[in-house]
Amino acid sequence: MDSSESPAVDAAGPGSEARTKADPVQLSAAMRAKIERNRQRALMLRQARLASRPLGAAEGATSAKVSKTVDSGAGFFIEEEEDGEEEQRVRKVVYQPAPVIEPDYLVCDDCTKPFMDSYLSNSFDLPVCDKCRDNEEKHKLISRTEAKQRYLLKDCDLDQREPPLRFVLKKNPHNPQWGDMKLYLRVQVEKRCMEVWGSEEALEEAKETREENRETQKQKRFNKKVKELRRAVRSSMWTKDISAHQHQYGPEEVVDEEEDLYKKTCTTCGHELTYEKM
Repeated sequence: MDSSESPAVDAAGPGSEARTKADPVQLSAAMRAKIERNRQRALMLRQARLASRPLGAAEGATSAKVSKTVDSGAGFFIEEEEDGEEEQRVRKVVYQPAPVIEPDYLVCDDCTKPFMDSYLSNSFDLPVCDKCRDNEEKHKLISRTEAKQRYLLKDCDLDQREPPLRFVLKKNPHNPQWGDMKLYLRVQVEKRCMEVWGSEEALEEAKETREENRETQKQKRFNKKVKELRRAVRSSMWTKDISAHQHQYGPEEVVDEEEDLYKKTCTTCGHELTYEKM
């Protein structure tokens, strides 16, 4: 068995090897370590099965009876076993020992000790052992909403910027019927924040700018509501005069004496009433 090809074959199988040739995939260090660990376990199980298998007369050998074939002349052969006095031939099966490969251990970033497997390495591809895991501060999990509001990140910063941040799914504690929550590692979110904003000072300035804009918009909405309230109060105190106007005409004036046309003018609104006398 070739040691360079055995990890991919044991861990992924023939189908994935064909897909890998067609579309190569870049494996991370954690994935390669996991494949190597699975291969080592498979080799250990195989050696344990071979060690527990009962052997024949000789160690590591199997015995088989040797038969003699005689032509009967009638169109078929007769198999005759040799006498039991003769010593049975022993066929020895020799197994080549599996190559011993030192496993590819991961080194913890905190304690610098090698380890094979951990929760952070499997879930977030972070080389930190379980003993150094800090669930309260450094390796705390935060929700997607908190990551966007606290570090001013967008969806594209979390999902599309290379490499995309890894997350774990968890049931919503407020209502299990709602969608699952996406929990991100706080250390990785802070690192992505520094990639986007460059420094903590730029992040604080962006927060202050957003807070000022939020206060400005809030004040504008308040002023608009006050203006509408004043307008409503003024309209409720003003009463519209809907009574009909009564004209008060002055003296009669002659317009055309031949046609007998006369007119009167209202002293209040100036309306002219023209009429003809019969």
